[in-house]
Amino acid sequence: MAAVVQDQVELAPRRSIFARPTATHGVWSWVTTVDHKRIGILYGVSSIFFFLVGGSEALLIRLQLARPNGTVVSAEQYNTLFTMHGLTMIFLVVMPLSAAFFNYMGPLMIGARDVAFPRLNAFSYWAFLFGGLFLYSSFLLGGAPAGGWFGYAPLSEQPASHMQFYALGLLMLGIASTVSAVNLAVTVINMRAPGMSLFRMPVFVWMTLVVQFLLIFALPVLTVGLFELFFDIRFGTNFFNFTKGADPVLWQHLFWLFGHPEVYILILPAMGIVSEVLPVFARKPLFGYPVVVFSGIAIGFMGWGVWAHHMFAAGLGPVANSAFALSTMFIAVPTGVKIFNWVATLWGGAIRFKTPLLFSLGFIAMFIIGGLSGVTHAVVPADYQQTDTYYIVAHFHYVLFGGSIFGLFSGIYYWWPKITGRVLSDSLGKLHFWLMLIGFNVTFGPFHILGLQGMPRRIYRYSPFAGWNFWNFVSTVGSFMIAVSILVFLYNVVRTQRRPKLAEADPWDARTLEWITTSPPPAHNFDEIPVVHSVDEFWHRKYAEDREGRLAPVIAGASDGPDSASGGEPHVRPGRPEAGGVVGLAGDVDGGGQEGRGDEYAEAEQGDGHGDGPGGQHGKGHKIHMPSPSYYPIVAALGLPILGYGVLYSWFLAADGVLILLAGLFGWANEPSAEPEPEHAPAGAE
Repeated sequence: MAAVVQDQVELAPRRSIFARPTATHGVWSWVTTVDHKRIGILYGVSSIFFFLVGGSEALLIRLQLARPNGTVVSAEQYNTLFTMHGLTMIFLVVMPLSAAFFNYMGPLMIGARDVAFPRLNAFSYWAFLFGGLFLYSSFLLGGAPAGGWFGYAPLSEQPASHMQFYALGLLMLGIASTVSAVNLAVTVINMRAPGMSLFRMPVFVWMTLVVQFLLIFALPVLTVGLFELFFDIRFGTNFFNFTKGADPVLWQHLFWLFGHPEVYILILPAMGIVSEVLPVFARKPLFGYPVVVFSGIAIGFMGWGVWAHHMFAAGLGPVANSAFALSTMFIAVPTGVKIFNWVATLWGGAIRFKTPLLFSLGFIAMFIIGGLSGVTHAVVPADYQQTDTYYIVAHFHYVLFGGSIFGLFSGIYYWWPKITGRVLSDSLGKLHFWLMLIGFNVTFGPFHILGLQGMPRRIYRYSPFAGWNFWNFVSTVGSFMIAVSILVFLYNVVRTQRRPKLAEADPWDARTLEWITTSPPPAHNFDEIPVVHSVDEFWHRKYAEDREGRLAPVIAGASDGPDSASGGEPHVRPGRPEAGGVVGLAGDVDGGGQEGRGDEYAEAEQGDGHGDGPGGQHGKGHKIHMPSPSYYPIVAALGLPILGYGVLYSWFLAADGVLILLAGLFGWANEPSAEPEPEHAPAGAE
């Protein structure tokens, strides 16, 4: 009998029912991924989709109000539009778009290979997506929420408000945000590169950490309120029904005790991005780095003491109103400190007016306007006149759109080359910026005037004799300018993605660790975990001061020697890494993808993952074990919306949701940490 001779024959091991998936390409690889970078991209794409949906709702609102007695939508449809617009922009756009940067950039900026709990990270994304789809499915199932994005009781308990989907949808989104916050906080605290002390972390990572703690402590407060609201609606309990002796102001306390830390959950990520972008394009270190960090921490702490300024007209009394008026004024101080530090960073710098910088400058300018209008709300008698008018609408749009959205777009343009290997067109980016900046101010600037003229919020039509015609029409024109700017951005994205990957690893001459590796990064992020010696570690690998204090490039392999001005090598300060530029390949690195790797780092293979040790000798054929893909995060997350529909329509369906959730968690707990490596038969085996 003829023998079949092969150099190597793989004997596939038997796969258990808990075997982990091995797909590395195609849709299924995205469904089962636990790679923090892919999950960051999923968050980003999903949030941009919801941004387009929420923006379309805003355009319908503006069309309805463009002229007196508008007939574009009915009163009920208008209530639904502004409710869903607010929910979408806060919970489905700004929060997940910030999470996209946390997930993708966070581990790279601290020199880690992944987040602490990769499968939990995947679960948080799918729970977010299913929560958002659950909310929007209400349009097809009897009516979307129409009681306001703030859900004020007792209006929210009326059947016409359809707030069951509101309560359950936000509970699902809260689960997603809470588990993500725990995961990211643990990642930042425990997985920083060697030498990266807390005060060597980038400011964006600091703001990420502050936001995670705000989420961990704020979301349980909202969860309590949502459970009570849902029980009132579904089971007839009596938490907020004033006709039965309950107190609807309790809901306001619960919602705004969450809601004002939430404002800083939305704005601090943008502040972190701006703090990274300005030094790069000014070619200067961030002015007052410790002060910027401490001011962000102070904002996080002080944000817990200002919630009742949303309730000055609720009858809390002069003592409470005075206390919260003072705290509202005080919280402007750390915010002002940040602004002065940003301006000082730009002062005297070699400024390059690229698109990321323009959006950061737009953030600063718009946020100053929003902050100044916010201080006027701290004056209680003035707030009595402003509350529930379009002046309030102007304020929070200048903070959350002019602040958060502009800052996040700065991050998109800045980190796009790192994520995709392509640089978005700067000329189209600048067109996008100017259209958005002008359109934004044309849209929301008139709201200040309309509010001071007495136009109430949340009205779907107004009399032609009210005097509000002109500014409402101007505002509508501005809203379509914003829409055009977004179309320019989308065209820029499509045009850029059709081109080859031509971006350099470090196209901006940046300062932080994510730019050390290739663009886009490999699955394992770094061939060698970097060792950190200072803030702006990558910058110091590329540049050093000569003996006369002038900036000079570091030559690869340079050491102390004559300064560059005299024709020799630059003087490198002791303790700095010698090599600059991109980290080279570290020998035969195995594990460049996601197939069949361990769910935790294999210390037996790689030591502590940071340097030499048993099996941890970089560049000597060691293996880098990366997290394996998993079916179970999406299975567990799928149980949540099924449970939600069941609670609304059928307890049998609710039981199915619980079973799916438990099945996902059971499989999660029992699946192997990694698929076994294939066994190889000796050469010449039949």
